[in-house]
Amino acid sequence: MKSGNTSDKPPVIVICGPTASGKSAAAVRVAETCAGVVINADSMQVYRELPVLTAQPTAADQARVPHRLYGSLSATERCTAGRWRSLALAEIDAAYVSGRIPIIVGGTGLYLKALMEGLAPVPPVPAEIRARARALHDELGAARFHAELARIDPLMAARLAAADTQRVLRAYEVVAATGTSLATFQRDTQQTDVAFLPLLLMPPRALLHAAI
Repeated sequence: MKSGNTSDKPPVIVICGPTASGKSAAAVRVAETCAGVVINADSMQVYRELPVLTAQPTAADQARVPHRLYGSLSATERCTAGRWRSLALAEIDAAYVSGRIPIIVGGTGLYLKALMEGLAPVPPVPAEIRARARALHDELGAARFHAELARIDPLMAARLAAADTQRVLRAYEVVAATGTSLATFQRDTQQTDVAFLPLLLMPPRALLHAAI
């Protein structure tokens, strides 16, 4: 998976896999081999108050190679996929400027998807509209709520099954807040000008369970 690469920059290495698959250790070894910078893509490891609970890299590992976006935010701050993407892109640019290879490690699938595939420029949806949408869904049930979405946004309703609650709610919230279909925003998805080299770590399930 990659974005359109229009430059001569080497690809961003993306190391992904399930919990306890050895991503962090692999990233350190790769970074040592190719003069890389390890950039966190785990939604919990960005918070500085949770180093042990979220299994952030050890101080020894962080001393071996540069690590970025680990413990960089306070737990009182909200880190959305869009905010993390902006932070990660800045760290990717900084790595290239310093002559190093960016190595993304995660973690959180939504973050990786936002980085590699881009984000639609959807305006923020007010909390009261999200609350009304959820209340209406609870009142009508999945099928009738989907019919209501079809009334105000037939294009998105045709793409989504009634049982896909999260995406149906999102589509409803966007059109209710902006008067514009989510499909319209998705056509203007913001992408990057670098390529990505994904590496998936998938140990046998028995080894994962033992490690966890």
